[in-house]
Amino acid sequence: MNFEAIKSIYSFEMARTRRTLLQSVVSPVISTSLYFIVFGAAIGSRIHMVEGISYGAFITPGLIMLTLLGQCISNGSFGIYFPKFTGTIYEVLSAPVAMTEIVLGYVGAAATKGMMIGLIILLTANFFVDITIQHPFMMILFFVLTAVTFSLFGFMIGIWAGNFEQLNLIPMLVVPPLTFLGGSFYSISMLPPFWQAVSHLNPVLYLVSGFRWSFYGIADVNPVLSLAMITLFLVICLGVLGWIFRTGYRLRN
Repeated sequence: MNFEAIKSIYSFEMARTRRTLLQSVVSPVISTSLYFIVFGAAIGSRIHMVEGISYGAFITPGLIMLTLLGQCISNGSFGIYFPKFTGTIYEVLSAPVAMTEIVLGYVGAAATKGMMIGLIILLTANFFVDITIQHPFMMILFFVLTAVTFSLFGFMIGIWAGNFEQLNLIPMLVVPPLTFLGGSFYSISMLPPFWQAVSHLNPVLYLVSGFRWSFYGIADVNPVLSLAMITLFLVICLGVLGWIFRTGYRLRN
């Protein structure tokens, strides 16, 4: 394992975050704070409690997951797309660096940046609501697995994308609706039976539900099933990425 290569790629990607601090850190924190203010004041005044939890505290895991998914996919996709766009990816591919080491560098940096933002959101939430974490180990496990999985997913989007429009297609048009409809701001038990069944087809529901369970011990689906779903998605991403590197799809050709 070439740790120097991993360190070089990782350090370069993390340095890019420091150069764009306002866009990378300040912007998502302000956006999430506005969610707390708007939803807490407008909706929280009408929905005081959800399953015994104050509405502001109830939506906190969903907001963290919303930010985490968006940041990991965005960082993972842009990290590999920009070298493709500028042509510097060929320097990386021609260097004595294994594909595994390239993935560890890019995906590791994307996951780190996503988790940093998620932790900042968690700390920011404490200024608005009272938060308890009943299962800290499971919270960390869901947090890390989600960050790594969706950084891999973003990495694949960056490889697939042929232009900036395609690069933003899934992060902007697909992920936000799935997150909003995945129980981030409500419990699916509030929905009619038909829409509850439809909600179970949304993969984000399992992420939000499992993450919320680690905070308050309440969940829309079994936490074990949530953990199994995120693990399955991680395995699928690794399998697809292995095929991409074996065939050189949109990297070498």
